[in-house]
Amino acid sequence: MAVLGLRDTDEGDWDKVRVMQQNGIAEHLRNRLLLNIISAAFIIAAAWGQNNLYYLAGWGVVLLGSLYYILRDFEVIDLNGRFAKSRERMKKTALSGIAQGLIWSAPVLLFVGTEPSWSFLTVWTAMGLLMAGSALLLYAMPLATVIFISVICLAGIAKFVLAGQLLMAGAIATYGITIGAACVANAKSYLQFRFSEEGSDEQGEVVSLLLREFEESSADWLWQLNSSRRVVHASSRLAAALGREPEDIEGRALVELFAGDAWETGNLPSSLHDLAEKLKRRESFSNMIVRVSINGTGRWWELSASPKLDENGAFLGFRGVASDVTEKRESSEKIAHMARFDTLTGLPNRLQVNEALAKSLENAQQWRGRCGFMMIDLDRFKSVNDTLGHLVGDRLLAHVSQRLTSLMSDNELCGRLGGDEFAVVVRDASDRSYVERLANKIIESLSRPYLVDQHKLYIGASIGTATGPRDGQTVEMLMRNSDLALYRSKDGGGGQAKAYEPRLHVYAEERRVMEIALRDALDNKEFSLNYQPVVSAGTDGVVGFEALLRWHNPHFGHVSPAKFIPIAEEARLIYQIGEWVLQQACQEAMKWPGSVKVAVNVSADQLTNPSFITSVVSALQDSGLAPQRLEIEVTESIFLHEGTGAVDTLEEILALGIGLSLDDFGTGYSSLGYLRKTRFSTIKVDRSFVQGAAKNVAESLAIIRAVVAMADSLGMQTTAEGAETQEEVDMIKSLGCTKIQGYFYGRPMLAEDAAKLFAFPQLHAEMPRLSPECVKREAS
Repeated sequence: MAVLGLRDTDEGDWDKVRVMQQNGIAEHLRNRLLLNIISAAFIIAAAWGQNNLYYLAGWGVVLLGSLYYILRDFEVIDLNGRFAKSRERMKKTALSGIAQGLIWSAPVLLFVGTEPSWSFLTVWTAMGLLMAGSALLLYAMPLATVIFISVICLAGIAKFVLAGQLLMAGAIATYGITIGAACVANAKSYLQFRFSEEGSDEQGEVVSLLLREFEESSADWLWQLNSSRRVVHASSRLAAALGREPEDIEGRALVELFAGDAWETGNLPSSLHDLAEKLKRRESFSNMIVRVSINGTGRWWELSASPKLDENGAFLGFRGVASDVTEKRESSEKIAHMARFDTLTGLPNRLQVNEALAKSLENAQQWRGRCGFMMIDLDRFKSVNDTLGHLVGDRLLAHVSQRLTSLMSDNELCGRLGGDEFAVVVRDASDRSYVERLANKIIESLSRPYLVDQHKLYIGASIGTATGPRDGQTVEMLMRNSDLALYRSKDGGGGQAKAYEPRLHVYAEERRVMEIALRDALDNKEFSLNYQPVVSAGTDGVVGFEALLRWHNPHFGHVSPAKFIPIAEEARLIYQIGEWVLQQACQEAMKWPGSVKVAVNVSADQLTNPSFITSVVSALQDSGLAPQRLEIEVTESIFLHEGTGAVDTLEEILALGIGLSLDDFGTGYSSLGYLRKTRFSTIKVDRSFVQGAAKNVAESLAIIRAVVAMADSLGMQTTAEGAETQEEVDMIKSLGCTKIQGYFYGRPMLAEDAAKLFAFPQLHAEMPRLSPECVKREAS
């Protein structure tokens, strides 16, 4: 009822609401007149020739007169106008709706019949258009619109009811109710929108007022100078800020007050020189930052001022404001520094490195020179974080940054890219060997031991280099190509520098394609296992086999494990592949005598998987193999993952009754303390020591004797790897190793060939003198 204007609520200024409605009507007044004229043209065209022309002419004159009256009489009441007239205007508009409805009812009652015809359709189409258009254009004043529509609909209903066409009368009533309801809904939405708009305007005025008040009070101190640029009318707040009395300030030059002790020496900051120049030229300035000395302490002030002129244009001096922005300035400088420097090491960050490389590359292209870029990655740094924690790792990075900085000259910029990655931009690399020499110096320096929190740490560095613009004409290309060279360096074992070569893209693409193929290798049944025998040093009988994974791909052929295992680990495929190896090895071992074991190599990534123990138990249960016949082989690098729970997993393996073998002992990073913590059943001596012992190398002999003696005292067995000759076998036996593995007893063989060794006892007994080829021949 309030929207229609029939009743006002106690809340709100409804006079203002009515004015809004009046203004809404006025906005669409011309469209409303146009709609009436178009509808009248339709009706006249439909009734022409079928009705008395005088009636049509008279109706048209009345319609035009009413429209002219509306156009002349309707006035827009301003929001600041007389609201008392709004109620009268509402009544007047409602009466106008009644009059218009009666005028437009005439064609329905007089000019058209009730039977379908061309004129019937045209007239009612025009009437429907008129009512719908009125609901859309006159929604701001819904009462007049609803009355207008109701009068027309009542006329049509009455005519069709008298003609006995109740269905048509119902259709007109339904249409009128729908149009009227839509008009009221639009009116409500319109008022809500105008209220929101008015509220936003009021909020904007409040915000503007608050901003003006803030701007007026933001200046901490006022200052005023005379035509000689000396302070007059010094405020107490300015005096307090300068640490002086007001009488000590008046009559003094402003620059002198700001300079402090530097005034006598004349060694003024550049900002004060700029201020003096502005005052001398009588120029206005705003938000000028100057360095101020207050009792020997440096501060930053922000000044704004404009010259004062009298009515004749004569210069009287300056009037301005000042505020202390020291904290803001220092905070901005700190933020700017943090945006360009690494917080941990203090070295330039990636942003500054990119800028320096871009500038060096631009100079190299302009002057036909060369620039260089190095990507540095620390070797074995992850093991420091895993074993000693990130705090020690961060301190180690600080030491690394110090060593790198000490090697840099004016020709280089060293920065940290993130993590354990650093970069060096060589501005002038015209000497091709210069980058190589610098890279070797960096590797040599970073490889020296570090002392961090009483820990003696050893790491290394791998470097990839690229030269611009030869290896890349953009920063992105140079960084990408040096990263490819770095990857090649890491792939070669680390501790070396590699320069970019175009063929590295081929290696990278091959690795990418190989990873894709590796993801489908299990489903395509491309993996197989070979088994290398392990014999007893005392009886020369086979006591076990080491399961060795092989991959044959239709595209790559036979791929070396040294090539695809790192890719599987990096792509996180090693767990699925390792689970398959466990299942296959356990099932194959069930075909051997009950005293023969199978050894399966397991990577550190597998051990850190929470589901590893479950996969081991599943492999034993599915195959029926006794836990004592399975041996898990790990390398010393497993101890670098102590913080990840890998060592705890080893304890769970031992608790299941599964054997545990430590491979490549003495070549990694472990200490004897781990042998005390973890109960290994076997220690495998690396083949490099076996070959050295066969050549009577004193160090190799001493290492093997020490390992054997230690293993015996701890109740462990020893397996010597890589035995290929009779001399090596005799040496191993004489040193006391309990088991031997190597080509002398057999190369890795297929599962069928391994099973055939036990089908013929005489072959098993003569293992030292028979190769797998001989075994095949004898078995056949």
